[in-house]
Amino acid sequence: MKAYLDELTDEEVAAVVAGMKEVRDRGLLASRHLRGDIYEVRADAQTRSFRLLFSNEGRSGRILLSLSVFEKRTQKTPGRELELAERRLSDWRARGAVDRPGRRRRKG
Repeated sequence: MKAYLDELTDEEVAAVVAGMKEVRDRGLLASRHLRGDIYEVRADAQTRSFRLLFSNEGRSGRILLSLSVFEKRTQKTPGRELELAERRLSDWRARGAVDRPGRRRRKG
C-alpha cells in the first residue's frame, strides 16, 4: 500500500489522510460498512477519488488498520479489492495471535 501512496500527488495523499482522520474523529459513522469487519471511507482529491478499505481493530477498537487503497472508478467496490483487504486482515490477525515466540496472547 505504501508503494501505491508513493505514486500519488501530495494533494491526493492529503485527501486519503483526511479520510482516515474523519473516521478517527467521527468513528465508523464516517465510513460505509462493506462486509464482515471491512469498512470503506471516501477520499476525494481535486481530480480523482479514492477509497480506503480498513478494519477497526485492537482491544478497544482504537486501531484503524488500513488494508487497501485504490482509485474509485465505479459505484461498486471491486471484488478483488475487497478480497485483498480480507486476506490482509486475516494475515494481520494471524500474525498478532502470538506476542512472543512460544507465548500466546489472550483473546478478549
